[in-house]
Amino acid sequence: MSKDTIEQQGALYDEHPAMFKNNPLGFILCLVLIPAFGLGLLILLWWYLQTKSSRLSMNDSEILFEKGLLSKERAEISINSVRTIRVKQSFFNRIFGVGTLEIFTAGDSPEIVATGMPEPNRVRELIKLGQNDD
Repeated sequence: MSKDTIEQQGALYDEHPAMFKNNPLGFILCLVLIPAFGLGLLILLWWYLQTKSSRLSMNDSEILFEKGLLSKERAEISINSVRTIRVKQSFFNRIFGVGTLEIFTAGDSPEIVATGMPEPNRVRELIKLGQNDD
């Protein structure tokens, strides 16, 4: 399912992981390291590419997690098949409104693990609302 398909079906959530909000101390450290032979700039560029290569999208009926820049890995899950949603947030994650989402269906290991996602509790609430609508 492409981004255009998600948009046509009315995306309820479509986000990439956050950089600064997910790791503010690491971001500041990278800025401090820029004068040291541009090391901080290289780290920031790598970090930016990592965050832009992951995306979590959700519409009324499906959750789509895409990961990868040159080669892609996609996981599509029907909202009705979601059994458990786990949200992990550290103290700083809670302050900045980001966290890790783990979405489980039938097994003991999560089908989707999305780290650094903005508003993870909103995703959990949207999934629960989608399950209650049916």
